[in-house]
Order: sequence, then structure tokens, then C-alpha cells
Amino acid sequence: MADALSLTDALARLAVDRHDFDEVFRSPSGSLSLTVARWPAGSVDDQTPHGEDEVYHVVAGRARLLIGEEAVPVAPGTVAFVAAGVEHRFVDIAEDLDVLVFWSPARHTREPA
Repeated sequence: MADALSLTDALARLAVDRHDFDEVFRSPSGSLSLTVARWPAGSVDDQTPHGEDEVYHVVAGRARLLIGEEAVPVAPGTVAFVAAGVEHRFVDIAEDLDVLVFWSPARHTREPA
């Protein structure tokens, strides 16, 4: 895999009618991975806490990110950190939400369908 990617192309491969995600980079050491994720407007984010630290970079859309008991508004350009094991999810997804997610250590990949 090249060390550069087109975020536009990666997001274009995601489903538009449901939550979808795809890994787009994994470091050789396993210390970091990147995924792109999409939640359509009005959808429900049912994720549960992860074993990895996450940094969310919102590329498009508007919502609120609930981290523990605190709700933070997110919009294009927002960067938010969520520590491993902390309850979190996107709520009030008002516009289709496209997010670049940085995982440390690298997140496991999706199981084959």
C-alpha cells in the first residue's frame, strides 16, 4: 500500500444508504490504522467502546459526538479524541457524516461477509 491515499476516493467506495466503513491504511508495525466511516443523516450509531484510542476527523456532515456524558458538536474540520474503553457514539446526525478515524494501536479489520 502506498503511503498516500485519496480521501475522496476512499469515501466514494462507502455505501450511502447505511453506516459503512473501510480500512484505508495500516502501519507495518501495527501501531496505527486509518478507516473511513459514514453515517447517513438520521441514522443511529450503535458502536460500543473499543480497545484502541481513536481520533475522529470529521470530513463532512453535522452531528454531536457523545463522549461519556459530554456531547460535543461536530462539523467539517472537527478533530476529537476518544480514549480506549470510553463509551462514545455520534448522535443527532443532521447531515450525512463522513469521518476519517485514526486508531492506535491498529484496529482489527472487518470480518469477511
